[in-house]
Amino acid sequence: MMKKILITGSTDGIGLETARMLADMGHQVLIHGRNPAKVEKLAAELGAESYVADLSDLTEVEALATAVAEKHETLDVLINNAGVFKVAEPVLGNGLDVRFVVNTVAPYLLTRKLLPMLGTSGRVVNLSSAAQAPVDLNALMGKTQLDDMGAYAQSKLAITMWSMEMAKELGTNGPAVIAVNPGSLLASKMVREGFGVTGSDLGIGVDILCRAALSDEFADASGKYYDNDSKRFANPQADALNPAMRKEVVRSIESLIH
Repeated sequence: MMKKILITGSTDGIGLETARMLADMGHQVLIHGRNPAKVEKLAAELGAESYVADLSDLTEVEALATAVAEKHETLDVLINNAGVFKVAEPVLGNGLDVRFVVNTVAPYLLTRKLLPMLGTSGRVVNLSSAAQAPVDLNALMGKTQLDDMGAYAQSKLAITMWSMEMAKELGTNGPAVIAVNPGSLLASKMVREGFGVTGSDLGIGVDILCRAALSDEFADASGKYYDNDSKRFANPQADALNPAMRKEVVRSIESLIH
């Protein structure tokens, strides 16, 4: 059955190859990027619908959700793939760290806005990472600055934490929300620029994202974390297993978007 799938950050890396794979499988892919030229080129290649938004700007995230909702009544899958690691200017004009905004807050806001479209049978696949570190709420709120790895690892634990908390909140009244580590050091632009290595086959990540989006093995996976390095559902960093800590992270994110 053909699915309607929105993939953020689908003009590079895993997002790009996942969009191509899903389009080849016959699904209706909605692509997103921040570079209009790249988005237009990919849309032409795939015959796909395209959206342009800078996810470091939460007003543009809201506009993205509105644009999707204006064209579609329903959405089957949202893959929150877009992410940043090493950037020239990590602190935005509002004082927030771009890693937290793009990797954690923007996907939360986008998911919240699109929940009515996803219904009870949809899926939200959130890109986590093997790199996870305890979340400093002051850093999340822009009161403390972190180094690149610290910000990235904390942002990835934070998206894992809100995935688990949202899944618990929604229960059977919403889509499945699943956090996935697609694989460590895959051959993406982010890995090349951040770690200076070529990386492993991107297909490793593409395969698991397609499975998480479509396959029966993830049908009852809401609230779980899948670690593609170990090829199984696993426990994330310990803080994500603490309900009180998850709630604190969600409260902080909510305060940023309001």
